[in-house]
Amino acid sequence: MAFLADALSRVKPSATIAVSQKARDLKAKGRDVIGLGAGEPDFDTPDNVKKAAIDAINRGETKYTPVSGIPELRKAIAAKFKRENGLDYDWQQTIVGTGGKQILFNAFMATLNPGDEVVIPAPYWVSYPEMVALCGGTPVFVSTKQENNFKLTAEELESVITPKTKWFVFNSPSNPTGAAYSADELKALTDVLLRHPHVWILTDDMYEHLTFGDFKFATPVEVEPKLYDRTLTMNGVSKAYAMTGWRIGYAAGPLQLIKAMDMIQGQQTSGASSIAQWAAVEALNGPQDFVAKNKAIFEARRDLVVSMLNQATGIKCPKPEGAFYVYPSCAGLIGKTAPSGKVIETDEDFVSELLEAEGVAVVHGSAFGLGPNFRISYATSEELLEEACKRIQRFCAACK
Repeated sequence: MAFLADALSRVKPSATIAVSQKARDLKAKGRDVIGLGAGEPDFDTPDNVKKAAIDAINRGETKYTPVSGIPELRKAIAAKFKRENGLDYDWQQTIVGTGGKQILFNAFMATLNPGDEVVIPAPYWVSYPEMVALCGGTPVFVSTKQENNFKLTAEELESVITPKTKWFVFNSPSNPTGAAYSADELKALTDVLLRHPHVWILTDDMYEHLTFGDFKFATPVEVEPKLYDRTLTMNGVSKAYAMTGWRIGYAAGPLQLIKAMDMIQGQQTSGASSIAQWAAVEALNGPQDFVAKNKAIFEARRDLVVSMLNQATGIKCPKPEGAFYVYPSCAGLIGKTAPSGKVIETDEDFVSELLEAEGVAVVHGSAFGLGPNFRISYATSEELLEEACKRIQRFCAACK
């Protein structure tokens, strides 16, 4: 009898976490490494949010909370959905988890049976298929195209829906590409979903507030209210409010699903940190000027990185609408020989040789299900980004 569960054979470690750890290990050994692997804002949590947490501690808000979250936060979440997305949810239709990952995992755990299929556009966030596999479902991938800016078309979505499809996972703006869907682009997808009433929609809106220029964010139920009864809308405070370590994700959806997720969470972690929840109340209800200010900084970084990468030999980098990632193609380097003498045969070879030669840590695109590309997180200073891009240009020029 094997000691470890068979489920572990169906999943892989997180490539993004692995790259960040490798960069830290090399730095600890004295290497000059610029890590562009982490999906984490480099800004500090706003002072008013930190003060709300300190005030909560001083009030003695340090006990267990209800599994689904404190009423004050759940009401703030319902108010946020109404205010920003035009969505009407009773506060009891909301749930708070320990980060967005727990929300997603609990939704899959509560709904998936063996043989159930989950449609996931590629490239995808590395955790989606692993969560589906751990919960006994079958990930079904549908590849997007760089010429479409990595956005799924209605025809591509239609082609992979079967009678076994239970969920469609949607992420806009996207990790890893930064691609964001306009309301019209999203309407083409929701029209397909209306024709398949057995398919539920899990929309990951974590990067909602990080869109650039005059782009206007839209979420599926906002575009097509008829999908209200089979959509789970997930979000969180991690990215927009620089609160990654506070571990607060949230969602709203049909009450039956929320109750099922509550039951799973009740036997798993119970409520999220009481202190972090009170901080999240302030993040959602308090001043929002911090969001716009940091969005402008991210947009300037995006423009810098896209410009410099497109000046590198063999690299093509689309300009994304949101998040803080770019997903350039390194197809022009495949088959060339790196300075070490190794022939670059895959995007994984490319990022490995780049790290070895120039000390720039990025994530290979095949980890996200589509290559030959690589992901750069530009959630770091312009000074470091400029230096990293110069190193990438130098490395690409040295490949013969």
